[in-house]
Amino acid sequence: MTSEFQKTKYYTNRELSWLDFNARVLDEARDKTNPLLERVRFLGITQSNVDEFFMVRVASLAKLAAVNYPKADASGMTAEDQLLAVNAKAHDQVIKQYSTLTRMLLPLLANLNVHLKTPQDLTTDQQRFIEHYFNNEISPALTPMAVDSSRPFPFIGNNTLNIALRLHKAGDKHDKRFATVQVPDIFPRTVRLPGAQNDFILLEDIIKTFIGDLFLGYKVQEAANYRVIRDMDLDVAEEDTSDLLKEVKHQLKQREHGSAVRLEVESGISPALQKRLASSIKVPAYAIYSIGGPIDLTFLGKWTKQMTDLDHERYPKFTAAQTAGMGAEDDLFATIRDHDVFVQHPYDSFDAVTNLIKQAASDDEVLAIKMTLYRVSANSPIIKSLGTAAQNGKQVTVLVEVKARFDEENNVHWAQQLEKMGCHVIYGLIGLKTHCKLALIVRREEDGIRRYMHMGTGNYNDVTAHFYTDMGLFTTNTDMGIDASNIFNMLSGYSEPPYFHQLHMSPDGIREFLVSRINEEINNARLGQPAWIKMKMNSLSDSAMIAKLYEASHAGVHVQLIVRGICCLNVGIPDISDHIEVHSIVGRFLEHSRIYAFANGGDEQVYLSSADLMTRNLNRRVELLFPILHANLRHRIFDIFRTMWDDNVKTRVLQADRGFTRVDRRGLEPLDAQTAFMQAAEAKTKQLPQDTDQPVGAPRQFRPMLSPKNQTKSPMDRSPQQ
Repeated sequence: MTSEFQKTKYYTNRELSWLDFNARVLDEARDKTNPLLERVRFLGITQSNVDEFFMVRVASLAKLAAVNYPKADASGMTAEDQLLAVNAKAHDQVIKQYSTLTRMLLPLLANLNVHLKTPQDLTTDQQRFIEHYFNNEISPALTPMAVDSSRPFPFIGNNTLNIALRLHKAGDKHDKRFATVQVPDIFPRTVRLPGAQNDFILLEDIIKTFIGDLFLGYKVQEAANYRVIRDMDLDVAEEDTSDLLKEVKHQLKQREHGSAVRLEVESGISPALQKRLASSIKVPAYAIYSIGGPIDLTFLGKWTKQMTDLDHERYPKFTAAQTAGMGAEDDLFATIRDHDVFVQHPYDSFDAVTNLIKQAASDDEVLAIKMTLYRVSANSPIIKSLGTAAQNGKQVTVLVEVKARFDEENNVHWAQQLEKMGCHVIYGLIGLKTHCKLALIVRREEDGIRRYMHMGTGNYNDVTAHFYTDMGLFTTNTDMGIDASNIFNMLSGYSEPPYFHQLHMSPDGIREFLVSRINEEINNARLGQPAWIKMKMNSLSDSAMIAKLYEASHAGVHVQLIVRGICCLNVGIPDISDHIEVHSIVGRFLEHSRIYAFANGGDEQVYLSSADLMTRNLNRRVELLFPILHANLRHRIFDIFRTMWDDNVKTRVLQADRGFTRVDRRGLEPLDAQTAFMQAAEAKTKQLPQDTDQPVGAPRQFRPMLSPKNQTKSPMDRSPQQ
């Protein structure tokens, strides 16, 4: 590949692009068309997003900068450059977060008689309540930590809320003391007050009101809230350990003591107290954040659940459609044997997946079940079914990825439980995370052994399946079944299949395949044949893949990209990316599915995958990409992509200045793709009982009704000659 597509000015820094994504989530909190409580919830999501970002990505930058790592990223920025730029941009985002809360959301909540009160605002009865609550509930759980010559500054745990204090002995103002108190997380952060339906007060405000009671004989001069975010990345030296599970457990304990990467302090804190905290916790000035409101906004999501009689300010309830022939009472094997089944969650119920594993667990003809598990829920029905299958004498093999970030502890627990239930458990592979989503069921039938498969773009998690958009395929395709068996042999033993018939695997395989498909589009464009690429993913950051897409655009290939999060590719570069458009959808559901589609000289092809176009997915993870072979299912996926591309409500469009702007809807009827899919699912649910013309389990096409104004073709839907 020539260097003409790899100039640093053609790339956006990954970390700054991520902050731009979080800004799009923040825009949902400011969007007046969203229900108010959902706006509050979105604001809380921006906080949990940024916390994880600092715990992992910023922590990594800090470690690289500390050793003066010299190599620049694709955009030309060193680790030190990135660290400073990220913190500068994050400071601006904090200001916008809290102006959103204090100037927009709290006043709107007050209009609905929902109040987050300060101690000064309380009625006499409410003051008595918080005093009683402090003395009888909170105070016994508090541990004041003094700091002096005999008691060193205590370790402040990651993501804990604390109160720093300056004190002096009663009657001696020259006596200077320091102490800290952790706000316990065993109590609700927002405490409901008596005397009104939706009056609340923050837990830390109650504690600060009476905190002097913990220091008898001393006078509290100042009390200020603070929070520390630490490096929480897991660093498992897999090559040096023979027991991966034990090493992960050890690292989980070590992780809690990672270096501080961010210190948040209450605005108004005295310079002396802030200096004491910064020197004791060891954070540079650029990593200290002054917070003009409640520290740690992740409480907002739980707070909205405490509010009563405000359902009209939430998203309307949505019930996913049941997939025909895949219900609990259906013969799922007969359905899948008859035809491939495609599902789009959360619009199609995840029950189809859990029902299949449950039915396989008790089916006398099933010989073996093999699955990869990356993230599962805390009370996973799939785990229970796998245990039942093992107890029923079936061969059950489960790869549990114990290195799944922030799910390590949960996955270690389930891995141990599965072993106790008689399953064969694999703890991932050395040096690689297993991120593919694959289930294989081996069944004895009259005509011989048959393999049933489910492959998906998302995790086998029945909880997140309600708010993550993902896609899955059920099939008995023989070639795919052979490939799936080879994949599990590769994961569980020593096996290196020379090739796969239909499936493509990372590391390396998915990259090589996609590059070959893009090269084919480049050749077709040069020959004057139809040439386009349509892709949907969570993140696009791999510089080699971006350069390949630039090369395709340069050759005249029309490229449509739907990228939810990070996008390091730039549009509008003359003769480089002027045939590329990038959309990003942030809405009610988290867009998680991955689609890779190609014109293929008029024989359109579409593939689904667990992998984003990120270097870690393509080089350092076991990922799966699989084709959709049946024409009717391909058409349905193209319909889905087209609806998402035409979305003009929740879509932001990447501009040449690297900013994202909303679609200009002048002359267009509003189209919210996620709402359209929900409406189609509801129509499907209503239609199924009355429809007798179609065989049970036959696939259906539901195409949202579009206004004629919305049916105008995108420039990328036209051939180059038009």
